[in-house]
Amino acid sequence: MEHAKMVNIYLYTRYERFWHWLQSAIIILLLITGFEVHGSFRLLGFRTAVDTHSFVGLSWLILFAFFIFWIFTTGEWRQYAPTTRKMLAVVRYYSYGIFRGESHPVPKRKEAKHNPLQRLVYLSLAALLLPIQMATGFLYWSYNSWPAWGLDWLSLPVVAAIHMAGAFAILSFLVVHLYMITTGHTISAHTRAMITGWEEVEEGTRIEDWEQKERKSPQTD
Repeated sequence: MEHAKMVNIYLYTRYERFWHWLQSAIIILLLITGFEVHGSFRLLGFRTAVDTHSFVGLSWLILFAFFIFWIFTTGEWRQYAPTTRKMLAVVRYYSYGIFRGESHPVPKRKEAKHNPLQRLVYLSLAALLLPIQMATGFLYWSYNSWPAWGLDWLSLPVVAAIHMAGAFAILSFLVVHLYMITTGHTISAHTRAMITGWEEVEEGTRIEDWEQKERKSPQTD
């Protein structure tokens, strides 16, 4: 099979790359310390794991607030706006086409870095799963203050269960994400892009060529 010629486009800014790797480190550290606090294994020691988990969790909450501020002030929130356009084509690609060496139906562009499936997943994370995880974590951490805050009606076991379920959901996402980053045209292409900011795409899928193709082709899904 003939391989398409690849060209570089600058896709990820320094801030996006910094936030990606910082949040990755935070999530991994929270998972490790959280599961140790839960008693799944012993690595740092219970007291150290609790203190580390609390400090990193509160730091993540503050940093996440800055991230939300950034995406709205820069207009990057549009990258997460859900769409069903070409959704079926993307699902078909990941379930079938990718194993046949087909081109991605929605190539990356500066104006649209995420395909419809990614948008749905990332929006669910940023708007639902992560806020719930942060809220339950903060509630767990501030348990002794519940009576003073009028929250003594809450159930600690329920809050803990929701927090633990969220941790498993985030862990599941992390496993899938680690697999998906190996599905570029080379196994390290996506990782390299998140380090340098430059993404390799097939020639003819840059913004000018994509827009021209879209104007000529009928909208099917």
